[in-house]
Amino acid sequence: MASAAMNRYWIPHLDIHKKVITQELQYYLGPDATVRPYTRDGEDGFLIQTPGPCLTDEQIDDICLKSKEMWEKQAAARSQLNPEKPLKRPLHQPVLISKGPGEGSKRRGKDRRGGHISRRPYDDKKGSEASRK
Repeated sequence: MASAAMNRYWIPHLDIHKKVITQELQYYLGPDATVRPYTRDGEDGFLIQTPGPCLTDEQIDDICLKSKEMWEKQAAARSQLNPEKPLKRPLHQPVLISKGPGEGSKRRGKDRRGGHISRRPYDDKKGSEASRK
C-alpha cells in the first residue's frame, strides 16, 4: 500500500512552545501528522507534515494560549527555586552557553614575545634615547 502524499506547512515559532505544539498536533490533525523545528528564510518556526489541511486559525490560537500557560508555569517553578530574588522578565533569564577566560588572564601585561609591556609614554622613550647619545 502506498503512503498518502503529505502536505508540508511552515508556521513561525512566535508565541508557540515546542512542547505544546508537539503534544497538541496529533490531536488536531490526526496520528499521521508530525512537527519539527524548521528555519525558513532565516526565521525560526515549525514544519508541519500532515495528509490533510494545516491547523486552523482557532487551533493555532489555542496552541498559543496553552504555550503561554506553559511558560507561566515554568516561570513560577523557577521563582520557587529562588524566591527571594524575583525576576522582572522571567522568560528572559539568561542561560550560560559557554564561559570565556577568567578575569585574571595570564597574558595581561605581556607582549607577544613574553616581555613586559612598558607603561611609559612613547615620548619618554625617545627622550631617554636622545640623552644617552
